[in-house]
Amino acid sequence: MTIRDSFDRITEPGQSYPTPAFLRIARSRRTRTPVCIAIAGLLLLILGWNSSVKLPTATKSSIRHSLSPNALLPYTPPKLHHDVESPLLAPETKDDNSTAPMGLQKTNPSFHLLIPATESNSNLCKTLLSSFALAYPPPTLVNYGKRFEGDNWDKGTHAGKIRGVYDYLSDNDKVSEEDMVLVIDGYDIWFQLPPVIMIKRYHQLIDEANDRLRRRYGTEPRAAKDGKPDAVAPKYSQSIVFGADKLCWPNPYDDPACAAVPFSTLPKDIYGPFTDNDPDGFLNRPRYLNSGTVMGPVKDVRAVYEVAVEKVEKENRGIIGDQFVFAEIFGEQEYQREMQRQSAQGTGGRWYEWLSSALGGSDSPLAANQTINNSTIVPGRRYEFGIGLDYESKMFQTMTHSIDDMEFVTYNDSTLFPDIIEKHPNLETTPFALPTDIQMAHGPFWYSSPGNHSLDPTDSVLLPHSDKLDNLPERIDWYDAPLATNLYSSAVPTLLHINGDKSLLDDWWPSMWYHPYSRALLRRYIRSTQTRKAAQAAAAGGQTWWDMRGGRGGVWTDHGVWMSWGEVCKNTEDAVFQDGKGRWGKEEGSRKVTNFFGTVIIGDQDDEGGK
Repeated sequence: MTIRDSFDRITEPGQSYPTPAFLRIARSRRTRTPVCIAIAGLLLLILGWNSSVKLPTATKSSIRHSLSPNALLPYTPPKLHHDVESPLLAPETKDDNSTAPMGLQKTNPSFHLLIPATESNSNLCKTLLSSFALAYPPPTLVNYGKRFEGDNWDKGTHAGKIRGVYDYLSDNDKVSEEDMVLVIDGYDIWFQLPPVIMIKRYHQLIDEANDRLRRRYGTEPRAAKDGKPDAVAPKYSQSIVFGADKLCWPNPYDDPACAAVPFSTLPKDIYGPFTDNDPDGFLNRPRYLNSGTVMGPVKDVRAVYEVAVEKVEKENRGIIGDQFVFAEIFGEQEYQREMQRQSAQGTGGRWYEWLSSALGGSDSPLAANQTINNSTIVPGRRYEFGIGLDYESKMFQTMTHSIDDMEFVTYNDSTLFPDIIEKHPNLETTPFALPTDIQMAHGPFWYSSPGNHSLDPTDSVLLPHSDKLDNLPERIDWYDAPLATNLYSSAVPTLLHINGDKSLLDDWWPSMWYHPYSRALLRRYIRSTQTRKAAQAAAAGGQTWWDMRGGRGGVWTDHGVWMSWGEVCKNTEDAVFQDGKGRWGKEEGSRKVTNFFGTVIIGDQDDEGGK
């Protein structure tokens, strides 16, 4: 039985116009076999004709060069001191055993974590705590403390979020063109895996996406440089990754944001026979942009935010929110790509695509032949931004309509596997092998104190050890940790975006692997090294000291103000730690501890002498 509804015209190509008469005959039982054989033979001829014209190929290295930012170029890890990590974002540097001079300048790309948030609450503090436990860059809160008084449903906060991030990325004193930036929603995201895995998966996803783009859209000549011979480059390339959603919202379904975007890279039957035909969305493959997570080079991400600002402030397209705006930008990019591809096809290519569409096998989102509104291509206007989605949720797990895809899996406890399999009858494979990149990473507790592996007595220790507060298991491996796993894509995502059912913000928080140890991990994180060695690591592009601002256990605002955990997350202990050990900094009586900057990180600013 075929289910037809408003989703069919988008996700099922070829159903929006009558089937030609000869195809109806071909589908009859008597003539199906000979007609299929004839069609197969004809297709083989076409494929042979296509293969006779060989397009120049581009290697992965040339794809990386086409993206331009150094942060994406291949590199050789530099030789660093034994207690400093190798960089992920930097080219090779020379070994330097000298001490770090005053005014040390960081010349390698940095990694920035931006979180738009106007005010604090326990959900923001859960996001922050998850980033601290895994040693992400010191977060920068965008628009913190700013009041919006607009007339829209959100008083203009979503449009303000676009402007705030754009302004930050446009400040050369804060970011460099080649830096990497991760922008996330502030109130419903939890990190699960460390940034080293996030960045490696980003590079892998970009390589895979660019390979698909080259095969689909081909290559074009690239101007010779430095006396080198003419080369070729992919016609389109990707450098930006957004999260993927199962439903298109809030854009209309006949807009490019919904009707022109590519299909998911997941198998077409991954959820069984009703894949992509579920009006409730749970059995649909993710293919629509979700604006709550985005990562890429600063220069490229800023370009997307620049056109988003124009849409909001000049075209009044931000009334519904930032989700609408970014989805529209992505839809327009994909629409013009497909239109240019189709216009460049020869007779054989057009006939082959028509036949594929008629038989329901086209991979073009435009094959549904539906009317797409707001799709006029304006000459001279930029539509290409290198945007793509994380279809398999390896980086970003968007939770809207995905709760049934997920389970918390402890990979060394096989007794749980039969129950999980029974709950998910559509599973064709059992994803109970811990991904290799996680196996190769440091253990979970390592990241909360990555710089504190030295016995140097000059290292700053801000918090003395407390038997009451700092007890952690002697060792925990990733196999021992409950990890949120997408059973269908077999991905263990680096972060969870808890949109959709907001009850999960309370129900799932205790299941995160770091939750039982959250207070101890935060104290351990604040206690880690902040001396010369940390500065050297930052300057060399170390994995944990991503920038030169420093700061442990707090946040920066977009105006350069440092705020400690105790200041931002005051009175959130019951919701965040849930351990009954009392108020942060007063667990063992009132005391005040300041950090390297003189800011109070334990206790209250007005505490005097432990009173």
